[in-house]
Amino acid sequence: MDMVSNGTNIPRILLVDDETAILRFLKTVLSSSEFCVHQAENAHQALAAAAVVRPDLILLDLGLPDMDGVEVIKRIREWSQVPIIVLSVREREDDKIRALDAGADDYLTKPFGIGELLARIRVALRRAVQQAPAPIHKIDDLEIDLARRRVLVDDKEIQLTPTEYDLLRLLAHHAGKVLTHRQILKQIWGPGYLEQPHVLRVNISNLRHKIEKDSSRPRYILTEPGVGYRLKAEF
Repeated sequence: MDMVSNGTNIPRILLVDDETAILRFLKTVLSSSEFCVHQAENAHQALAAAAVVRPDLILLDLGLPDMDGVEVIKRIREWSQVPIIVLSVREREDDKIRALDAGADDYLTKPFGIGELLARIRVALRRAVQQAPAPIHKIDDLEIDLARRRVLVDDKEIQLTPTEYDLLRLLAHHAGKVLTHRQILKQIWGPGYLEQPHVLRVNISNLRHKIEKDSSRPRYILTEPGVGYRLKAEF
């Protein structure tokens, strides 16, 4: 386990990967972006560092030599809600779903763009320090006023059904984070709907027609194919 410290008030990132070249590269990138970087090369080092260092965010590879990364996520989630972003070569839908359902906040498939990684880190850190959901979410021309239960596009109020509003509110609470189909179905419709993804697809389609300028090319509600949906977050 290695550490690079840039100061006591700088966000601490725990980087977990068993490939030395990737550790070295990401340590350089993150350190130059003024993060304090801690490293772990296997699951047991990662679990120990998570408890001792108490990082502000974890970047986690799934293919660790001593334990699957999904199990690492589950163990950390037993006691911590620290943001976890998975960085993995695994690109199958079921791998992404398993990681997100286990408690990961985001998932990037290798290779990925450094700009996108840094943007998602910033989103995850901002969300983590919020003590309560923001009463108003404004994304470009879309405004979601949670206090007044109002949704506006270009300053014009949009009429949503109660289910559509609950769905948009759930996405807004987790803006920038991928929510799996099962997570959304359970939250909005209950456990009895976990095997009815068509219900979600229909409501997402209806919601997009109401808030998107072009529902075939959505700007706000983004699709993670085969996995789930994310509401765009302002970087």
